[in-house]
Amino acid sequence: MDEQHRYLQIALVVVGIAFLLVYPLMKIWPSGWSWQPGQYEYEQMIVGVYATLGVFLLWASRKPEAHLSLIWFTVWSSFVHGLIMAVHAVIDPVERGHLFGDVPALILVAIVLGFFASREVAPVHE
Repeated sequence: MDEQHRYLQIALVVVGIAFLLVYPLMKIWPSGWSWQPGQYEYEQMIVGVYATLGVFLLWASRKPEAHLSLIWFTVWSSFVHGLIMAVHAVIDPVERGHLFGDVPALILVAIVLGFFASREVAPVHE
């Protein structure tokens, strides 16, 4: 196993755990992680999606090369989600805290996973 592969495994574990911590982050730092006005239904949905993705990223960390589509989905969906939130945070002064919270976190996830995953090779199935 090369060093790059090991870093991808570590990044997947860190991101997976971070995604499992979205709910506590929303409660501890609402201005950076929870949109206003607060909606319980929105919180349940976003936490459910990110917790599920977090579990699957932890699973993928065991053998990343077999889960590249999930990793690339995480890269691109995090980038797009972060970009959309950045636009809304700039437009709405009440949401500016997101420019220091979940927006850079999602962009960082996209950059780190994208960098390490770009060197992985998918297994050949014949």
